[in-house]
Amino acid sequence: MFQDITVEEWLQQKHHKSMTLIDVRSPSEFREYTIPGSVNIPVFNDEERAEIGTLYKQVSVEAAKDRGLEIMSAKLPSFIRQFRELEGDKAVFCWRGGMRSRTAATVLSLMDVHVKRIQGGIKAYRKLVVDTLGSISLDTEAIVLHGFTGTGKTEVLQQLQAEGYPVLDLEGLSGHRGSIFGHIGLPSYNQKMFDAQLFERLQELSASPYIIMEAESKRIGKVILPDFLMNKKAAGSAIVLQLPLEQRVAQIIKDYRPEEYKEQCIQAFLRIKDRIHTPIAAEIHKSLEEDRFADAVRLLLLHYYDPRYDHTSQMYGEGSKLELQADSAEDAAARLKEILAARFQQHTS
Repeated sequence: MFQDITVEEWLQQKHHKSMTLIDVRSPSEFREYTIPGSVNIPVFNDEERAEIGTLYKQVSVEAAKDRGLEIMSAKLPSFIRQFRELEGDKAVFCWRGGMRSRTAATVLSLMDVHVKRIQGGIKAYRKLVVDTLGSISLDTEAIVLHGFTGTGKTEVLQQLQAEGYPVLDLEGLSGHRGSIFGHIGLPSYNQKMFDAQLFERLQELSASPYIIMEAESKRIGKVILPDFLMNKKAAGSAIVLQLPLEQRVAQIIKDYRPEEYKEQCIQAFLRIKDRIHTPIAAEIHKSLEEDRFADAVRLLLLHYYDPRYDHTSQMYGEGSKLELQADSAEDAAARLKEILAARFQQHTS
């Protein structure tokens, strides 16, 4: 038979050996929220789950179980094969550690495919995440990147993270860039998924002497940042990236890909059009329609984003920031690494 393990036991085990987590809920449940790093091998797809749920509510529990058994029996060979293709230790979970994960674990055990089951399912994991984030004390220094829109802050963070630096990429964790255009081309995660990814990343950074993050607002897309991160940002050492205007324009076009997401860019612009001086707004709109994206971005920076940044940056005192002049995001990353090496007398790579 299979073995039940708690979420806490799984967390302890994953630091010592690899274990693949398998979410056996439906694909739509998996897309909405899951334990980061898990794979989806559903017991029922979305349509099957809806059918069984209807039988449960409108006919009887017995009818729902019978139909569930019928559906599961038909897909058993494929279901078992997918598990056998996964190497190493495995653990399954569903919403509450109930019928679906129990059925999956039992059937797999009978076919000599050994898996563990997460006790309490993703509900128990969510409780652990919420409790941890609600009581966490982030006792490490924060290096906070500031700068005008388009200065490549996200690219700098991603480059440093790829090289092993202790980066907390909040935009990556939220699937949103934080602006009115921030959802374009990104998954835009909900609060539960953001919290889970933040929890996992903080576990990875728990031994780091410092973290590097961007100066984000309280809200990023669909998610709200926890107070401890906002406090850490406010108390952190500010580094202000500065790039030439034309380099910023090129960076934004590279990041947002307006030639690919033209209609989404136009729709996002229409949400802020009334906040911009009418003739300028009309020219931006025309530039977007005519595929003159660089012209549109340049005008947006000069007449919308830069003035807004100037206003919000007043909260930072003159003595609390270091300005970093660079020619590109790559140059900024290299200069930032020099600052970190001098400050922490180490090179993380």
